[in-house]
Amino acid sequence: MSTSPGRITGRAFRRMSRRELLALAPLAPLAALAAPGIRGSVIRAGLSLSDRAGESAFSPERMAPTYADADVTPFERFPLNRFVEFEPSRADLEGWRLSVDGQVSKPGDYTLEQIMALPKVVQNVRHICVEGWNVIGTFGGARLADLLALVGADPRARFVEVGCLDDYYSSLDMASCLHPQTLACYEMYGRPLTAGHGAPLRLHLPIKLGYKSSKHVYSLRVTNVLRAERGFWEDQGYSWYAGI
Repeated sequence: MSTSPGRITGRAFRRMSRRELLALAPLAPLAALAAPGIRGSVIRAGLSLSDRAGESAFSPERMAPTYADADVTPFERFPLNRFVEFEPSRADLEGWRLSVDGQVSKPGDYTLEQIMALPKVVQNVRHICVEGWNVIGTFGGARLADLLALVGADPRARFVEVGCLDDYYSSLDMASCLHPQTLACYEMYGRPLTAGHGAPLRLHLPIKLGYKSSKHVYSLRVTNVLRAERGFWEDQGYSWYAGI
């Protein structure tokens, strides 16, 4: 007997593999086409199920694969994906500060130099876009965990909200922020970020789909309660957790 996505019991959920759970999410929009009256609830159930699957499979010890330099996609072939056309101005870059507030002991504005003073990590990892393409890139920067420690983030807080210069916004679960491969990047391929790739600071999370790696970041808010607007794409129906 089959079980609909919206009515999976806790016992059945525990028996299902992450691959099976993730496979259910695309069925929600198809089901909604056949039953317009329940479109919203079915889609939400499918996305919620996908998010639960991602969170249940998460482990801080589970690393995304890393690659040799010879496997890295050439920089000029790394796609530029933007939700709007945005080029930061000279004033944006010269006056840039990272504003941090919420559940932190040292709120305030932090310079790029302060972030660059943290231990630097460089990693060759795969960037996976929800549109279906993926490439291996070289990303350099500070671990987001180290940046959160610098500002005195409460480790018991559940979320980090992200604001960007181009009006993009997103939010992340704290466990993913503290993952050792989650970076506050100021470099790609050994060079400062270009405008198209998120200058002066972007996040990169090889454990999540690409739209969670926000570009042009200018604010972080540590919180236990997310605002109603949780993310630009997430508010339009994309998975919030977006784990891979």
